[in-house]
Amino acid sequence: MKDLTSSFWIKFKGLMFLVIGIVAAVLIFLDNPTWRTAVLLAVAIWSFCRFYYFAFYVIEKYVDPGYKFSGLFSFLKYMMGRRK
Repeated sequence: MKDLTSSFWIKFKGLMFLVIGIVAAVLIFLDNPTWRTAVLLAVAIWSFCRFYYFAFYVIEKYVDPGYKFSGLFSFLKYMMGRRK
């Protein structure tokens, strides 16, 4: 598969991820509109954001600056001890 190089399409893709996430969160909350659902949803979103930061920033900047991850599967292989 060819890498995405157009800055417009990269930004569009990022915006679509944001829209999809917002729509999914709203639909989950509307399915069960309680404070508990809202808090658990917020904690889950925050946790996944922190994990993403850990996987792609902390590992590359502080643990192994020489290794560049190409995605979550690359990160999982790295964490299991198998490099590219």
